[in-house]
Amino acid sequence: MSAIQFTRNDERTIGVEIELQLVDAKTFALSSAIEPLRERLPDELAGAVKPELMQSYLEINTGICRTVAEAGDDLRGKLDAVTTAAESLDLRVLWGATHPFSSWRDQDITVNDRYYELVELMQDVARRLVTFGLHVHVGVDSGDKAIMICDRMLRHLPLLLALSSNSPFWEGRATGLHSNRAMVMQDLPTAGLPHRMRNWSEYVWLINHLVDTGFINTIREIWWDIRPHHEFGTVEIRVCDMPPNLDQVLALTALVQCLVEAISHEIDEGTFLPEYHHMMVQQNKWRAARYGADAALVDSEGYTQHGVQQSVNHLVDLLRPTADDLGCREQLESATRIPANTGAKQQLDVYRRTGSRHEVVRQMLERNDWRN
Repeated sequence: MSAIQFTRNDERTIGVEIELQLVDAKTFALSSAIEPLRERLPDELAGAVKPELMQSYLEINTGICRTVAEAGDDLRGKLDAVTTAAESLDLRVLWGATHPFSSWRDQDITVNDRYYELVELMQDVARRLVTFGLHVHVGVDSGDKAIMICDRMLRHLPLLLALSSNSPFWEGRATGLHSNRAMVMQDLPTAGLPHRMRNWSEYVWLINHLVDTGFINTIREIWWDIRPHHEFGTVEIRVCDMPPNLDQVLALTALVQCLVEAISHEIDEGTFLPEYHHMMVQQNKWRAARYGADAALVDSEGYTQHGVQQSVNHLVDLLRPTADDLGCREQLESATRIPANTGAKQQLDVYRRTGSRHEVVRQMLERNDWRN
């Protein structure tokens, strides 16, 4: 078996990846225009603005940042260049986790051997992946610590999904869900909630056996809602929908960074973690996908139900000292304002008032222009 070495990080540095939609400025439909757009970007952004599985995707990655404010400045600079390039092509950039009316059937696969192999293997399960998410990396000092943090973070993932929920439409219709993206992603055989593992050795064993038995080709095909990233030396939280604006991205980034830091301290201090059942997390995730910020989530310790607003208020109260240490108190506290204004709520409100999915896109573009 091959060894997988975890790159040590002694600080809780962060990296943020945002997946945005490219839409036509006139029709508001998804546009397979990632390559023309990339050709108009400065050369120094080649590694930070990337294609994804479909050509209507746009992925922007920050560098390694020490604070949430630094990540925000990084993203603003790259968004400025991307927005200018998009507008020169009569395109717009849409912040949402699915498109309100464009079909996955009409999207072009990015010209890349890995993507073609993935589609050949998974067929429509892969072709349907016209979904857009927020990924947050936080530095961790060992592989064993990363596995333990992934385990302890599981109970918080449904709250993060509820706060970020921004995909109520699919195939041109309202799904009744606030995060249909979460349901689409779960069709992948190596996505969704991860299996609980005891240590880094067990994780390495699992990955090697998945490769050796042909279930996956590389470790990159593990798409769990949270996973260790050995090359970056991080825990990567992938459960979130793409929020509707940069402010919410930074609020969720602060919440994630503080949670990882607080859990890391608990592990170092030997704090006992009460047992909780994996299915309780699974059921909470379903409620978060179904109801978004209106979900009633079950506490994994007392097994009592709490609303999303109450849950995030309580968590922010607990994490304020950690946020002060990390310099992100302002961004953390702004997470308490998200439940009243999630992306899914914004989209559904426009649709109730207008009955038009095109109007949903138009107003989302207008309301959530990151420059305003």
